[in-house]
Amino acid sequence: MWGIVRQKAGAAASSILISGQSLQRLRPAASASRYYSSAAKEMTVRDALNSALDEEMSADPKVFLMGEEVGEYQGAYKITKGLLEKYGPERVLDTPITEAGFAGIGVGAAYHGLKPVVEFMTFNFSMQAIDHIINSAAKTNYMSAGQISVPIVFRGPNGAAAGVGAQHSQCYAAWYGSCPGLKVLAPYSSEDARGLLKAAIRDPDPVVFLENELLYGESFPVSAEVLDSSFTAPIGKAKIEREGKDVTITAFSKMVGYALKAAEELSKEGISAEVINLRSIRPLDRATINASVRKTNRLVTVEEGFPQHGVGAEICASVVEDSFGYLDAPVERISGADIPMPYAANLERMAVPQIEDIVRAAKRACYRAVPLAATG
Repeated sequence: MWGIVRQKAGAAASSILISGQSLQRLRPAASASRYYSSAAKEMTVRDALNSALDEEMSADPKVFLMGEEVGEYQGAYKITKGLLEKYGPERVLDTPITEAGFAGIGVGAAYHGLKPVVEFMTFNFSMQAIDHIINSAAKTNYMSAGQISVPIVFRGPNGAAAGVGAQHSQCYAAWYGSCPGLKVLAPYSSEDARGLLKAAIRDPDPVVFLENELLYGESFPVSAEVLDSSFTAPIGKAKIEREGKDVTITAFSKMVGYALKAAEELSKEGISAEVINLRSIRPLDRATINASVRKTNRLVTVEEGFPQHGVGAEICASVVEDSFGYLDAPVERISGADIPMPYAANLERMAVPQIEDIVRAAKRACYRAVPLAATG
């Protein structure tokens, strides 16, 4: 619609319209886009997820866990450590290696008012259960005219780890993010992991919760507010991790850390980068993204997934639709290589985004790139 308005209106009138009421429509309240917490202690992402599960199970007897090795083995990544001993085998269920089976059981339990948290050892294995996730969990509320809610969480590591090959390294953010009826979350920090998982478990709709194996052992500062049992992070709201004025960098999961390191490198060259931690893939916080682009006039999107039909592509489309008149440079899109993940370590590194890739893209957006001829 805005494209039609811009075509019909003159350039000056269009500028007034964009800078007026549409900017107001797109600009989120500061409290909606920034959730900074005063650091009081350090917590690993693993402990943040574990504490969130523990507190939600303690608060609501309808919450239960199921998946491969979540009980006796304490979880393949120790996310569920101690929960079998505390809550017993009726609420922490070890399953056979049959994703289609236990995902279907989880969806059926959610139909009847329970709140299952289903763990996939890796989201690559969720392909065995995608019929239950998409056709059963995501569509039932709509197909039942709102009579049946499906309060289920599918969680586990997503995307590239290290040296596990093509069948264990894919990012499914764009896959699940394209499906109506699902909410798709991708935490970065311990605050994200704890707050978003608690929100996901309390949500009446199915949530796909995409973690990153390489972040489990990372420690992040958390405040007393985050450690409070009532704390949740809002679904559908991005977080501005670093404010800037020259270029906007969007990222999610592990790539947020890379974006922040890239922003630090850029600052040494006088480029002020604003880093947005998306947190939520669906719903996507378009308002925060567009408000940032309207301030910086440049955009770099970063993701580990494949480039075609990716999360970055959706962000680019949103910015072109709503903020095209504010762009001073082409959008830069950084993603994984358009190939299955190689096994060799040197090729694997080339197949996923690196900090230097983000730095180069931001420089190009700011017209600060070194000409190729000068690097020879």
